[in-house]
Amino acid sequence: MIPVYKLQRLPPGQRRRKLIMMLSQIEQSMLHPGENTESNSVSADVIVSIITLVLEDESLSDKARSELDLLLHGRDETFSDARRIVNTARHALLSVTGALPAEWDLVVPWAQLSDSGKRPFFPGVSVYAEDIRSPFNIGSIFRTAEAFGAEKVLVSPLCVSPEHQRAQRSAMGCTEYLPWEVMDLANLPADLPVFALETGGTPIDEFAFPEQGIVIVGSEELGISPEALARARYGRVSIPMYGIKASLNVGVAFGILMQYWSAYLVDS
Repeated sequence: MIPVYKLQRLPPGQRRRKLIMMLSQIEQSMLHPGENTESNSVSADVIVSIITLVLEDESLSDKARSELDLLLHGRDETFSDARRIVNTARHALLSVTGALPAEWDLVVPWAQLSDSGKRPFFPGVSVYAEDIRSPFNIGSIFRTAEAFGAEKVLVSPLCVSPEHQRAQRSAMGCTEYLPWEVMDLANLPADLPVFALETGGTPIDEFAFPEQGIVIVGSEELGISPEALARARYGRVSIPMYGIKASLNVGVAFGILMQYWSAYLVDS
C-alpha cells in the first residue's frame, strides 16, 4: 500500500483514484479479517490519516464532507465505525470522479473463495440465458448465479456478450471466474433436467426443484421462446405476483428463483 505521505504529492485526480483503491482494499480486509493481506495491517492511525487526506479534497461535496467529518471526529475509542467511515469516504470520492461503484468494488480473489481455494457451487446447477439483450441484465444474472452457487452460465448465441463493458460492471467481476459458454438450445446437455422460469407454470413455492438441472430464463421483451419451452421438459415454474403490472425484471425474477432453488438444495 502506498504511504500516505506519497499520496500528498500526487496530482488531485491521480490521488483520488489511488485513495479509492486503497479504501476498497481496506474495506475488503475488514470484511475478511482472517485473510493474510497487506491491508489487514493498516492501523487506525493510518486510516485516520487517509480520511483526513480525503477531507482535504476541494471537490468533495459539502454534504459528504460534513458527514465524513462527523463520523471521523465522533468515533469511539475502539474505532468500531471504521468500516462505515472507510465506506463513506470511498463513495464520497466516487461521486467526485463520476465513476460507478461497480468499477472499483473488489472481487474476492479466487484462492480466498473457500477453505479449499475453490469457488463453492452446487454441481450440475446452471442457467441458460436465452436472448438477453441488456448488458445490465446479463451481468446481473451472472452476479446472482455466482452468489447462489450455480456451477456455470450458458448463454444463447443471440445474447449480449457477457464481456460487454456494462455487463462486466453489473456482474461485479463474476464473469472472470464463473464458467460460461455460448451454446445453442439444441446443444443443452441431454442428461440434465431442463425447466423454464415463465408465467403460467407451477407456483415457485410448490415446484419440485431438481438436484441438478438447467433453468431457462428468457428475453426481456419476448420471454422464453416456444422452442425453449418445448425443451424444458422438466416443467415450468412461476413466481406469483399481485400488483397491477404483475411483471418483474428478468434479473430480479432469476434472483428469486435461485434463492428458492439453493434453499432446497441446502435442505435436501
